[in-house]
Amino acid sequence: MELNERMLKNKDAMLRKWFEHLLETYPPETARFMKREPNQFANPVGHTLHQGMEGVLEGFLQGMDPQKISSSLDKIIRIRAVQTFAPSQAVAFVLYLKRVIRDSLSDDIRENRVSPAVLETLDSQVDEIALLAFDIYMQCRETLYENRVNEVKNRSFRLLQRANLVVELPDTKIDPEPKHT
Repeated sequence: MELNERMLKNKDAMLRKWFEHLLETYPPETARFMKREPNQFANPVGHTLHQGMEGVLEGFLQGMDPQKISSSLDKIIRIRAVQTFAPSQAVAFVLYLKRVIRDSLSDDIRENRVSPAVLETLDSQVDEIALLAFDIYMQCRETLYENRVNEVKNRSFRLLQRANLVVELPDTKIDPEPKHT
């Protein structure tokens, strides 16, 4: 059986272990709830995280499908970007995938059916996913900061309007060429 087929066969177990690693980044009571409650309406965050991770894993196992990986990562990172994680903590869950892959292939590794070069390639692919996750995280954070700045501007403007400190200027055209007489 080919390496990719073996990993596909173990996909559900890999996803479960990877999701458990992600849950370890949350407070214990939050992790218990997200793990215990599968209903997408009662637990939308846990459901979205799980669905996103499943998409990333499928994209990885299907030959690094960038479209699938990117859109699935986006679902996860949007959530983690608004939570209180440091940037490194927000994307670190991707790197746990290396450990999950190695655990999944432990028999093959032990019996030398997987070369170190193949493991290095798998690790590099996970690193690419982590870098993509970081780019998505930074885009999300930039959007959040822009929204916050705009909200502060809007609040300030409304306060100035209420205090009658805003003056409307008439539309006047300024002639860039001075007239010589």
